[in-house]
Amino acid sequence: MAVFGASQGAAEIESSKVFAKELMQKHGIPCAQSASFSDLEKAKAYAQGQTPPIVIKADGLAAGKGVIIAESVPQAEEALTAIMKAKSFGPAGNRVVVEEHLHGREMSFFSFTDGRTVVPTVPACDYKRIYDDNQGPNTGGMGSYSPPPFYSEVLGHIISKTIMEPAILALADEGRQYKGILYGGLMIINNKMPKAIEFNARFGDPEAQVVLPRLKTDLVDIMMGVVNNELDKMNIEWSDDACVGVVMASGGYPGKYQTGFHISGLDDVDKDIMVFHAGTRVSPEGQIMTSGGRILTVVATGKDLAEAREKVYKNITRIQFEGCHYRKDIADIK
Repeated sequence: MAVFGASQGAAEIESSKVFAKELMQKHGIPCAQSASFSDLEKAKAYAQGQTPPIVIKADGLAAGKGVIIAESVPQAEEALTAIMKAKSFGPAGNRVVVEEHLHGREMSFFSFTDGRTVVPTVPACDYKRIYDDNQGPNTGGMGSYSPPPFYSEVLGHIISKTIMEPAILALADEGRQYKGILYGGLMIINNKMPKAIEFNARFGDPEAQVVLPRLKTDLVDIMMGVVNNELDKMNIEWSDDACVGVVMASGGYPGKYQTGFHISGLDDVDKDIMVFHAGTRVSPEGQIMTSGGRILTVVATGKDLAEAREKVYKNITRIQFEGCHYRKDIADIK
């Protein structure tokens, strides 16, 4: 079968934060200082010697919510107890990573690879916190935009040569050839020094919704280039347009929320607006209903971020469902 995507072994770069950190440290990939633990008391003892804020990460997959930024040592101890003892993230918290808090600008960087050739896409920025001004708990992502104003070709070259290509070569060195799309969650320090926060073995969400609309080359052609180990023969082209996406979520998300509400106004948005469905279903009567935490992502392109942002927020008010919540500051670049 022709498969575009990482093998189970290669995908461990996402499914285990402990594995990813050890891989980065072993192969000299720039990242935050950290230590990994399977023993709660040892993890607490290590946290007590760190300077807050302290980043606590569950080892396994936790729907984008397995990272806690503790503002004090007691908060870090509380988070470790919740993850490792109370199992707030289930078996994903059997091991944890305790990590230094990096300061800078977060950015998502993607690369297509057939295991030999590595081709970067356009970058994006996403918004993890539920409320405006990056307040509240982490979510799976409340919106995104592309390109970041601080991005440059020089920065992209540095990211490719110090993080993305070394990660793919490191996996190959471990006998885990990576093929597909690799996502690098990065912190850009002083707008010029990138460090890896995490990797995903897939397109990021909601970043994919603002990256793929800028792709001019047929995605299936790229996929087949990866499958057939012919990525080096491809010329992948991107639009110069900017793209902005805003997530519409259920009231209460990322905590408890209700579902089963009718979504109105989907046919009222302008023709050039894209609406990507996530937590939706069709009722027996043919109505589109809510069925999850993050419901829709409303996306627009424009000549620049300001134009794309204006188009999104002009149209998003036309879509309604009970308890609807979305951030008002996506791509509000200051």
